[in-house]
Amino acid sequence: MGARENDNRSESLKFNGKEIQLAVKMLDNLETTIDIMYYLMENENQQAFVLMLLTANDVDLNTLLDKEKRETDILFEIDKEESLYVMLCQDTKVDGGYRFAERLLRNIELDKGTDIYCTEVEVRATHYTPKQVILKLLETFVKSKVSNKSNEIVFRSLN
Repeated sequence: MGARENDNRSESLKFNGKEIQLAVKMLDNLETTIDIMYYLMENENQQAFVLMLLTANDVDLNTLLDKEKRETDILFEIDKEESLYVMLCQDTKVDGGYRFAERLLRNIELDKGTDIYCTEVEVRATHYTPKQVILKLLETFVKSKVSNKSNEIVFRSLN
């Protein structure tokens, strides 16, 4: 039996069914934490934060990320089966987030990790809703996978 006509992904469709399920998991895990980050930005002079969405095969990514993160970073396991994690890096701007991602990718490669995808979103202002930030992170990640940007860091800033 052949594929249904609607099975082919159209340019206008942002997420397939699996990606929508992933969006739900990410929203469940991250939305309240981003609300807290916004509070800190508005009331406690926190400058910016970076969200990193990372996946890799053939490596214990959870252990590696847990070992590499700072005390102020927050690690979220989004999908253990798919080895998909989000790291929220407080008080981090584009340069620091990018250098951290470079170090992580090097360590994953040293541990013989494969099929590595890393997307980061820097958040410098609170006018995006937490939901918009999370969905932008996922959208950027999906586009990087479709464009086969394995072993690259795809970085976006939300001003």
